[in-house]
Amino acid sequence: MRETPANLGADPGADPGATARPAAVAPAGAVTLAAWSGPDSGADRRADRDAAPTRTAHRLHPADEAAAVATIRGARLRVRARTTAVVLVLAAAVTAAFALAVGYGDMVVPLPDLIAILTGGGSGGPRFVVMELRLPRALLALTVGIAFGLAGAVFQTLLRNPLASPDVIGISAGASATAVTATLTFGVSGFALSLSALGGAFVTAALIYGLAWRQGVSGYRLVLVGIGIAAGLASVISYQLTSSRVTEAQSALVWLTGSLNGRSWNQFVPLAISLAVLLPLTALVASRLRALQLGDDAAGGLGVRVEAARLALIACGVALAGVATAAAGPVAFVAFVSAPIARRLLPGRGAALVPAALVGALIVLLADFAAQHLISSVQLPVGVATSIIGAPYLLWLLARNNKEGSGG
Repeated sequence: MRETPANLGADPGADPGATARPAAVAPAGAVTLAAWSGPDSGADRRADRDAAPTRTAHRLHPADEAAAVATIRGARLRVRARTTAVVLVLAAAVTAAFALAVGYGDMVVPLPDLIAILTGGGSGGPRFVVMELRLPRALLALTVGIAFGLAGAVFQTLLRNPLASPDVIGISAGASATAVTATLTFGVSGFALSLSALGGAFVTAALIYGLAWRQGVSGYRLVLVGIGIAAGLASVISYQLTSSRVTEAQSALVWLTGSLNGRSWNQFVPLAISLAVLLPLTALVASRLRALQLGDDAAGGLGVRVEAARLALIACGVALAGVATAAAGPVAFVAFVSAPIARRLLPGRGAALVPAALVGALIVLLADFAAQHLISSVQLPVGVATSIIGAPYLLWLLARNNKEGSGG
C-alpha cells in the first residue's frame, strides 16, 4: 500500500523544518475554524464591513440644498405677501364702509364736504348730522365689530373649535343676563350698566371654565358646558322680560337683539378707552397662541406655561366680548363668523387675529347700514341684520360637522 508523504499539500513557502499538520476533514455543511479564524479573517471582516450598507446621513448637494432653501423662502414670502394684501383690501373696505355710513342718509354729504367736516371745517346742518348723529354711531359700529371679531378669533383658535365663540358658549349670554337684571330689577343705566355687563361676562366665563376643568380644559367640553350655561341664562332673561312692565321689557328686548340706535359719544368713549388697553394686551399674550395651536404637550415642550397662557387669552377674549356687549348689546354672530371668513381669505392656517378684527368691523358697519336703510320707515336693530348672515352659517357648520362625525 502506497504511503502518502506527511508534508503533502503543505505550503511550499513554509519552514521545511516545521512539522506539518494533517488537514482535518469537516463534515458536509459544517463551518470550519478557518472560515472565521484563518490568516485572512481580518481582511475578510474589513471587506464585509466596507461592503455592508451604512446608515450615515446623506447630505444634500450644495446646489440642491440652496434650491430647497430658496423654495421654502419663496413660499413664506408668498404667504406673507398674500396676508398683507388681504389686510390692505379689508382695511380699504372698512374705510369705504365707514365713509358710506357717515356720509349717506336722508341728508347726503358729498365726500369733499365730509372730509372738510371731519378735519374741523364745515358748519350748519351737515356738520351737526355728521358729528353728533352719524359719526358716533359709525365709530361705535367700527369698534364693536373689532372687539367681537377679535374675541371670536381668540376663542376659536385657542380651543381649536369653530363653535367656540362668545355668543355660542355663553359669554354674551352672561353679560346680557346681568345687564337685563340690573336694568329691570334695580333700574341701573349708563356707565353702571356697562360695568354690570362686563362683570357678568367675567363671572360666566369663570363658571364655565371651572365646570369644564378636568385636569385641564378641553375645547369640546368647554363648548358643551358653555352651551348649557347659555341655555340656563336664557331662561333668566326670559323671566326678567315676562315679569317686568311692557315698556321696560321692550327697550330691554331691543338691547338684547344688539342695537346701535340712539347711541352717542357717551357709549363710544368708554369702549374706545377699553380697547386702547385691551388691544395691546391681547397682542402681547397672543404671541403664545401659535404654540398652543400645536397642542398642550407641544406647547409645554416649547416652554409655554399652558394653563397660564390659556387663562390670559380667555381673560382677554372675555373682556373684549364684555365691553362690546356693554356698548351695543349682544350683536349676534359677529364673533362667530368673523374668524372663519378671515381664514378663508388667507393662504395659511394661523390665528388671523387682525383680519378677523377687520372682518368683524366690516360686518357690523354694513349690517348697521342695511338695518337703517333696508326699510325706509323703520330702523332695525343691527343684530337682526347680522343674524341673517350668521344663522345660515351656523346651520351649515353643524350639518357639516355632523356629516364628518358620522363618516358620511
